Amino acid sequence: MSFYERHREFVEEVVRTAPDGVRVEWSGDTLVMQAAPSSIHQLNLGLVQRQFERHAPDGYMLSGNSALTTPDVTKERTPDLTYLPIPSLARGGNTVPAEEALVAVEVVPPSDAGNDWVDKLRDYAVMHVPLYLIVDPREGTVTLFSEPNHDRYHVRHDRKFGDGMRVPEPFGFELDLSGLVRYPG
Repeated sequence: MSFYERHREFVEEVVRTAPDGVRVEWSGDTLVMQAAPSSIHQLNLGLVQRQFERHAPDGYMLSGNSALTTPDVTKERTPDLTYLPIPSLARGGNTVPAEEALVAVEVVPPSDAGNDWVDKLRDYAVMHVPLYLIVDPREGTVTLFSEPNHDRYHVRHDRKFGDGMRVPEPFGFELDLSGLVRYPG
């Protein structure tokens, strides 16, 4: 029995009572709560989102608040940005089977980089999300993972802010990284 199944009422109460701007996710037996992102986080996400939007396949739509879940409900992750089939979004609710997502995009916060670089990297691979893009304003890098199999991705491409990065089909475009901004310090 999964964490969610054992603690369904508790998790639903935490989600219901969390303050605005606080995201609640779980992976196995770990509950993760994160505060609202910074303006640099939002700027970088917006710059990436605009480019993905121009290349989104027909029948798919941007979502920034849909929780991706596994069939056994042992994991639920809410990427900063994903693209989902329009019929999935039209079903209502705030969860979608992870295998329906085309990509998960995360912008690393100034603290707790391990959530994006370790936990979500493993979870999105387990969830069979085909592309995982990490924008890291701490390091000034962008990394694209693809070809998930079990608990890891088999292909990794790294670029620095200012470069370009090829995003494969079904998007098929060159992601311009020149406008991305590093965190101060």
